[in-house]
Amino acid sequence: MIKISQKLKDELWWMIISVDYDYSRISIADHELNDGNLTLWLEDKQDYKNSLEECLQLDIPAKQFAKVIRAENLNSYEGTKMHPTKQFLYKTRIEINEPVRWYREDASLVEQQWAREAVVKNILTQLVENEVAETSIW
Repeated sequence: MIKISQKLKDELWWMIISVDYDYSRISIADHELNDGNLTLWLEDKQDYKNSLEECLQLDIPAKQFAKVIRAENLNSYEGTKMHPTKQFLYKTRIEINEPVRWYREDASLVEQQWAREAVVKNILTQLVENEVAETSIW
């Protein structure tokens, strides 16, 4: 679960309403990954912005980004390993690299895009599910 402030939740809801609940209209205008955060700028595909200042800025901690990559199995593949002492084969997930390092060094441009889109999908899903859970409590 990615922690987001109430202000950001409100801004995300405004964006969801402005795209008429059509999540496929929300796109990543730009992105930046530094040591501490993944920054995504979101916009409506049918209402492109002239500058990043006009876009909705999401700052995701690198640790949270790594959790999404790992949960989506983007930095690993299904493979076979041999047990080191008992010498039998077993199927397991084989990690290519630590998630953020995989994103920077190993992932293709398409895989990097999948990782960024997974973060947006995760946040939107979390936002909607939490809203539904809160309203069902009432």
